[in-house]
Amino acid sequence: MRPLLWLRSALFNLFFYVWTALVAILMLPALAMPRTLGLFAARFWIAGVNLGLRLICGVRIEIKGRHHLPDGPVLIAAKHQSAWDTIALLAICGMPAVVLKRELTWIPFYGWYILSTGNIPIDRGAGAKALKDMVKQAKARIAEGRAVLIFPQGTRVAVGAKMPYQPGVAAIYGQLGVPCVPVALNSGIVWPRRAFRRPPGTITVEFLAPIPPGLRREPFMTTLEAKIEAASDALAAVGRRPQDMAP
Repeated sequence: MRPLLWLRSALFNLFFYVWTALVAILMLPALAMPRTLGLFAARFWIAGVNLGLRLICGVRIEIKGRHHLPDGPVLIAAKHQSAWDTIALLAICGMPAVVLKRELTWIPFYGWYILSTGNIPIDRGAGAKALKDMVKQAKARIAEGRAVLIFPQGTRVAVGAKMPYQPGVAAIYGQLGVPCVPVALNSGIVWPRRAFRRPPGTITVEFLAPIPPGLRREPFMTTLEAKIEAASDALAAVGRRPQDMAP
């Protein structure tokens, strides 16, 4: 790793943890107040993280196809390459309810905010019960007029790697009766999975044409995966720079 890249990465990682701790403590009163204040705290934190990325690491953010994301209830299914996705997509997508693993709610401060802002924690070890509970919570959030965000592969997947799409996204889609907006991205290039470095570049998030409600399970899953994977591969090919990918 080049010395300047190492220094920038170290400074950003330090900034990230200090900023996160500071916001978590200062915004503690939001936990006892209406959800809107907790959502404001989350937006404030996300804005700071993105500002740090830009000023320290030289990372910019580009949004494409925003017109494909309707206001109000919708299912958003996004590619997941980086921790950045779970942070920044919230603000980009209008603070949807996020389907996430229950273990995250056990983290002090962070987990409290997850619960206070109406997200959808699931016990991935509970099998059919977890699926039923996820659908129930998603329906409740849609009834409130919110969007629901899910990462259909269920975990971060490195750029270029392949992993199957999990059945949970089809279960939610089949029950909600709302369009599904696929989201492609290339965040893994500048915030690699389980890596220290934060090379400069541009994170591109692309909202794709919605999949209308009512498709059967198999054609829905085939269409969703084909759309997200093709668009994400294209974004990675454009965003990848050899000098930034050096070890």
